[in-house]
Amino acid sequence: MIRHLPQYETVASRRALLRGIASSASVLALGGCANLGATGAHYDASSLSVEPTLIVATTRKAANGGRTKPWFGPERATRMTVARAKLVAPDDSRFSLAAAGLGDWRLDVVEPVAAEVGDLLGQAGSGGSDLLIYVHGFKQTFESAVLDAARLADGIKFRGQTMVFSWPSKAGFFDYAYDRESAMWSRDEFERVLNSVATSPGGGRMHIVAHSMGTMLTLESLRQLYARSGDSVADRIGAVVFASPDIDMDVFSSAVVRIGPVGRKITVVAATNDRALALSGRIAGGMTRVGAAEKAAIERLGVRVIDASDAGWGVVNHDLFLSNAEVRRVIRRSIDTSAG
Repeated sequence: MIRHLPQYETVASRRALLRGIASSASVLALGGCANLGATGAHYDASSLSVEPTLIVATTRKAANGGRTKPWFGPERATRMTVARAKLVAPDDSRFSLAAAGLGDWRLDVVEPVAAEVGDLLGQAGSGGSDLLIYVHGFKQTFESAVLDAARLADGIKFRGQTMVFSWPSKAGFFDYAYDRESAMWSRDEFERVLNSVATSPGGGRMHIVAHSMGTMLTLESLRQLYARSGDSVADRIGAVVFASPDIDMDVFSSAVVRIGPVGRKITVVAATNDRALALSGRIAGGMTRVGAAEKAAIERLGVRVIDASDAGWGVVNHDLFLSNAEVRRVIRRSIDTSAG
């Protein structure tokens, strides 16, 4: 169990404090994603900090042709877009804003490409490198999802390519139903992404980190992929981390059984004091969400569980995978130790 961990990097601590002040709104919103700073993990630097470009796949409808801000909105697109997102990294120099805790990643350019995700993995001399796929949760804009993917990759010092799958979210306090339906509506396209990566000769393993409502989408897509390809896809999947999963225990249990050996690659980051999931459970008719369940109850489903109930000092405790250094180290270890 992760116990009291007061150490936060400067950016994360300041943003966590702001979220604590706005906690009542966050609970109504079932929690957005917090930001993070760097952490002293397994590697000295992330690949993203060296080459700040990540892959994007989105089922959102393009705004301004997908080339200028806000790039993609909350509406559902008729077809998925694959793109490269170029970012501006925080300035780590001694006298920079980052050193004062005010620096952060920025999204600079989004360039749609006519290719499948798997086709991009062997380009620019990156053949054979692993891929980190981030799937965001409820109440996220396109830009916030991309930036959280960058913060996650940089925070865990991921040495490989990074990708975000962004599904249509209205990013509003009271749009839970729309977001939930949009996430499920996107499952076929996310399966297409996973299949493209799994069958690409140019890539290594894919590691998936899904947050909150994104876990339901991810599980459904993995279930469809496994039904299509069976055990042949398992070797290309490394770690599967579900952070604060907003999904019914019965639905989760059924899906885990249906994905065979992939189910044994799952790590759940849970917190019994996750206020956002407590509200989500009430909306769902009193059904406990996996991310807010007791550790023993989740472990009975045959997956690894990290109890982060003591890791947060905020009120909501729904995004510890981004705001807490020790939780990020758990994600790093899950990737490092995942079977090939």
